[in-house]
Amino acid sequence: MEIIETDVLIIGSGIAGLFTANLLSDKKNVILITKNNIDNSNSILAQGGIAAAIDDNDNWEDHFKDTIIAGKNHNLEETTKQLVKGANEAIKQLIDLGIPFDRNEDNQLELGREGGHHKRRIVHAGGDATGKEIIKSLINHVKQNITIHQRVMAYDLIIENGKCVGTVAKNDLDQLIIYKAKHTILATGGIGRLYTVTSNDPTITGDGIAMAYRAGADLADLEFIQFHPTMLVNEISSNSLISEAVRGEGAKIINDKGQLIMKGVHPLEDLAPRDIVARQIYNSIQSGEKVYLDISMIPNFRQRFPSITKLCEQNDINIEEGKLPISPGAHFIMGGVKTNLHGETTIPRLYAVGEVAHTGVHGANRLASNSLLEGVVFANKLAKYIIKQPTRVVDFSLPTLIKEDLSLPSLQEIQSVMMKNVGIVRGKEGLLTAKKWFEQFIPFIKAKHVLDIPIEQKIKLNMITVGWLITTSALQRTESRGGHYRNDYPDSNDKLWLKRCIIRRRNENESYQTENAFTTIV
Repeated sequence: MEIIETDVLIIGSGIAGLFTANLLSDKKNVILITKNNIDNSNSILAQGGIAAAIDDNDNWEDHFKDTIIAGKNHNLEETTKQLVKGANEAIKQLIDLGIPFDRNEDNQLELGREGGHHKRRIVHAGGDATGKEIIKSLINHVKQNITIHQRVMAYDLIIENGKCVGTVAKNDLDQLIIYKAKHTILATGGIGRLYTVTSNDPTITGDGIAMAYRAGADLADLEFIQFHPTMLVNEISSNSLISEAVRGEGAKIINDKGQLIMKGVHPLEDLAPRDIVARQIYNSIQSGEKVYLDISMIPNFRQRFPSITKLCEQNDINIEEGKLPISPGAHFIMGGVKTNLHGETTIPRLYAVGEVAHTGVHGANRLASNSLLEGVVFANKLAKYIIKQPTRVVDFSLPTLIKEDLSLPSLQEIQSVMMKNVGIVRGKEGLLTAKKWFEQFIPFIKAKHVLDIPIEQKIKLNMITVGWLITTSALQRTESRGGHYRNDYPDSNDKLWLKRCIIRRRNENESYQTENAFTTIV
């Protein structure tokens, strides 16, 4: 068994992990490990862009207001202010890194508009390839200054005297590696692959949330899952995203009769917050209708959206017909590992950044193009905090490893349970069905030792763990709010649930705790 020591260990290679690595690389010895290749992440798939109030007719207060409205007033307001106030500096940092953001004829940044935004404030690159341009540049910057271990999967965090001192990992040769670190950062992304239809990269299976749970960290808001309204869906594809920016340029959602299904549903109609649009499409499909994105009114579609055009061609969809078949798919989890403004979790020396973290900025429903922004803004705060920390001696002893041969269901079975029972629309009966199914694996979910099992089994165990946590959290929240919609509690209940988070923490008698959403860790 190999033991590797470093100042900072970063787990994950999306924008949050790479940007943090870039900021720390001059001051600290940094190792970044990633489950697959360095360019496997949700960030590289991001089409839309980054929200920032840089136009003369815009300001951070309006961006803040749109974020709070989309989040159904469940956001941590002070943290959300930090997010939107940091947007302009984030764009400047990315420009300094050489990101070729799209510009108009006057060489001004070209701004798009997306759902939930009342103004055009989306900065984009390569038309609809913003994430690809950012990640490509970040990889080029960090690869000379940090150590990158690809195809290494983190298994479990190592906790010594209540502090995180590293992680147990395994490479693609099934060899165990111990990483000993003064600071360990989770940047593993979300949980999209728990669902059949998703925009997420195949590597995104909730690993960071599962590891943090097993280590005893606080988790929050796991019931809030955003389903993107417009996934390209036909016989060939169910996991290709159609950016909200397409609707920002005028596209409309129609049914097979040509009717505008968002008309009269919300003042912003097709640009309403994602939870509203996704449910409306879901309801139309459930009633037997086919749903399409009408792009016929967008001039120069191929030039404005080259990545989406390529997706359509790969899936035998003729964009000249002007109608793209769509369905909602799992996109983003608003909850995650609870952190403060500096990225600290409730376990000392363990941090979380990006989608895996619960910063509170997204509330119950993330505003479009705030995710890449979150990765940059909170990477800045985390890196500054770590740089200021004194050099520490790491107490360290090897964890107990237990070899097991687990009998676990297939990925498809897990996804089917989640999609059917814990999806866009939920109810008590379906949630109880999912809970019962997941709890047959409780001995593995709550194992006290690191299970030395094959990578494929570890991924499934993580999916089962997070699926159970999401399901049981959704059962607890007896209301509908943002990305959590229950047909047996279809209304928001401000009296009982406004500003209340469901906190999950592993203990002997698994308990649920609610606390005011404005209570942050200090």
